[in-house]
Formats: sequence, structure tokens, C-alpha cells
Amino acid sequence: MNSDTPPTAAAVPPTHTLRWDNEAETQAFAARLAQALHLQGGDAFIALHGDLGAGKTTLVRYLLRTLGVSGRVKSPTYAVVESYELPALSIWHLDFYRFNDPQEFEDAGLRELFASPGLKLAEWPEKAVPHLPVADWDLFLRSTGEASRTVQLQANSARGVQLWAACAGA
Repeated sequence: MNSDTPPTAAAVPPTHTLRWDNEAETQAFAARLAQALHLQGGDAFIALHGDLGAGKTTLVRYLLRTLGVSGRVKSPTYAVVESYELPALSIWHLDFYRFNDPQEFEDAGLRELFASPGLKLAEWPEKAVPHLPVADWDLFLRSTGEASRTVQLQANSARGVQLWAACAGA
């Protein structure tokens, strides 16, 4: 190793800031994400953070519709998980808002779900720590007006970086 080379800093996950000024822009992002997921095989874990009303479930609904889910798309707040089976993709939409103890993750048998292939979309993931694996993406949504949102997207894995590259290039 060259002694003039400074030591490398710990890898910092790539972060991207997005702004959606209306629901149409949220829907357009969901469409780009759906296309990127198809290109990447659909296997990913996306953690959605934000206050009530930040747009987490709205984004998931647009994404599921674009991926081909028909019928009612319900918020899993009370059921904890809603599952959707498409011909080439299994999808789980989870909501940990009502978790009071991270142990509820184990009690609900969700470890097997996260070990299986497919798309996992989790709202309020901080309530299931330390049982959740590292998300490929952490999306931090913040309402900045009636329909506008600021989103911080953090890619935490090679899959997450590839997903962002495909989504940004879509």
C-alpha cells in the first residue's frame, strides 16, 4: 500500500433528496420504482419512515398498482402485514405502528418472511428494531405542504444502490 494514501473512511450510504410537489409526482416516482424493481428482479426491502400523513401508504398504493396489484390495497396498520402474489413477485406490505415491543416481530413469525425472496415494504420499521434486517432503501418522507413531500432516500446495500441507479435512469 502506498504510504501517501490516506486511510479510507467508513463507507457512507449514498443519500438522495427528492421533492414531490403533488400526488402526480409521487405516482411518477412509484412508476419508476416499479420499473426498476422489474429490472432488478423485485427482491428488495424498503423501509418507509415518516410521521402520520407523510405519504408512506400513498406511495405503497401507487407502487402496488403499478406493479399490477388489483383490488383493494389496504393499510396493514391493524393486520400488521398484507401480502400480494403476482405471477413473478411476492410482495408484503408491513406496518409496525402498533408494535409496543420489538419482540412482537418474533411472536408474529416475521423472521421467515424477511428470509424469503420478494418485495418487503415496511412502515414504522423503527418499532421492530433490532429484528429487521438492514433495508436496501430507507425512505424518510416529510410533508412540506398539503400534497408536497420531501424525501431522503438512503441506499444501504449494493442492491439498494443498483435499485436507485435503475430508478434514476428510468
